[in-house]
Amino acid sequence: MMISRSNTRNDIMSLETAAAVARGGFACIFSSSDEYERALIKERRARGRYIFSRGGWSTTILIALLITIVGMVVYWT
Repeated sequence: MMISRSNTRNDIMSLETAAAVARGGFACIFSSSDEYERALIKERRARGRYIFSRGGWSTTILIALLITIVGMVVYWT
């Protein structure tokens, strides 16, 4: 059984084309993981994900601490 050279050459070329197309599907727009992380954080900040509120728990804890101190002073005097 003999395989013709032209048929083999066409098969090899089609395999190379298919491999190039398959590799193209794995392409990434980022050159490194650091670049990806920076872009991810930038996008999340743009969506408001990393915005911290001024107050919130810190104000609540401060008020609770002041009430506790006043309560202790009133109790011991």
